[in-house]
Amino acid sequence: SPPEEVEDASEPTKRDRSHLENTLKLNEEKPADDVSGVLQRLRKIYHSSIKPLEQSYRYNELRQHEITDGEITSKPMVLFLGPWSVGKSSMINYLLGLDNTPYQLYTGAEPTTSEFTVIMHGPKLKTIEGIVMAADSARSFSPLEKFGQNFLEKLIGIEVPHKLLERVTFVDTPGIIENRKQQERGYPFNDVCQWFIDRADLIFVVFDPTKLDVGLELEMLFRQLKGRESQIRIILNKADSLATQELMRVYGALFWSLAPLINVTEPPRVYVSSFWPHDYQPETHRDLFLKEEISLLEDLNQVIENRMENKIAFIRQHAIRVRIHALLVDRYLQTYKDKMTFFSDGELVFRDIVEDPDKFYIFKSILAKTNVSKFDLPNREAYKDFFGINPITSFKLLSQQCSYMGGCFLEKIEKAITRELPDLLGSIGLGKKPNVLSCDVTGCGETPKNRYRKP
Repeated sequence: SPPEEVEDASEPTKRDRSHLENTLKLNEEKPADDVSGVLQRLRKIYHSSIKPLEQSYRYNELRQHEITDGEITSKPMVLFLGPWSVGKSSMINYLLGLDNTPYQLYTGAEPTTSEFTVIMHGPKLKTIEGIVMAADSARSFSPLEKFGQNFLEKLIGIEVPHKLLERVTFVDTPGIIENRKQQERGYPFNDVCQWFIDRADLIFVVFDPTKLDVGLELEMLFRQLKGRESQIRIILNKADSLATQELMRVYGALFWSLAPLINVTEPPRVYVSSFWPHDYQPETHRDLFLKEEISLLEDLNQVIENRMENKIAFIRQHAIRVRIHALLVDRYLQTYKDKMTFFSDGELVFRDIVEDPDKFYIFKSILAKTNVSKFDLPNREAYKDFFGINPITSFKLLSQQCSYMGGCFLEKIEKAITRELPDLLGSIGLGKKPNVLSCDVTGCGETPKNRYRKP
């Protein structure tokens, strides 16, 4: 063979990266679409129509979810989850081309990532301590402070000057270790995962086909992913480490073990490939793996392009929950006032209501209202805890939450949910694709349709 084809045997062949750059449009010098106007309108709707009701009824204490300005303006977030040593960190290194650079994330056969690592854009390579990240209210990570000092020591930020990170943020998580109890981690691992899951625009659950172990910690994780099925993508990584027939069996086994954990009508999208820079093993399905990889990159690109739609849908979903919470507190308070007489013991009367709200039709009366889905109703038990901290007498009825100039809180949030946010969604939908309704893109809360790639 000609001499230039001789490879140095010690150095594995690297794969061509041009498909990454093309699919993710990393070389396009196009001006970023201006979303600042839309973001400002979104912030205005949130602060004037949603936040007053949220604060008045202390929604944050029910769901531990306060929306900061940093969160409204943050980039889409891609979350990597899965057992240890399945290639999550290698995949991030590969997507960002960080291998053999000072930036690369540690990888190895043993559990290497014990931190939650946030990879974001910055002018130069820099590591940021978790304590600093949580203290900076301009970032969207300040709410993480509530998980305590032990957790913040396990949170790390890395700024990397990379084009992709100008449009998206990656989060690498500690691998799931099946026989480890949550207490051993020293912080509430599941609660932290839930915080990231609630905010992620795309969730990659990565598996290694040579060791499929669906145990308790993973089952717990899938329970936390309920309701986020449309964001989940399952990745069967290191697919070139198995012969075709074996890979088919593993693919079947993976679905078999996940089926009880994901009960949706449409199965989640599974990508089968090998996400790292080295060339595929000989005698494996290179074409299939490359097509799968391009599909995954297109998925990632779609999320980046729909970030404003997703953000508006997220704020609208939040507003719906705040409204339901306010209606419920109002109903508890009204029931309490109806039951109270001059001689009643207020505490006993209220305990009776909290212990058995169904006796007073509290939840049923809310469901009878328009635009309330039973899937959005919080758990009855949650209100026992909520009223344990917030006495019922510290709240006002909704009918009293009105002012001559400002109007009524309830009317304002309903207007935001039914008119203002959908109008905002419509305005960007029209700007992008004249004949596509925005709800086709975001699903407006429903699972998006499967997009089959045309060959």
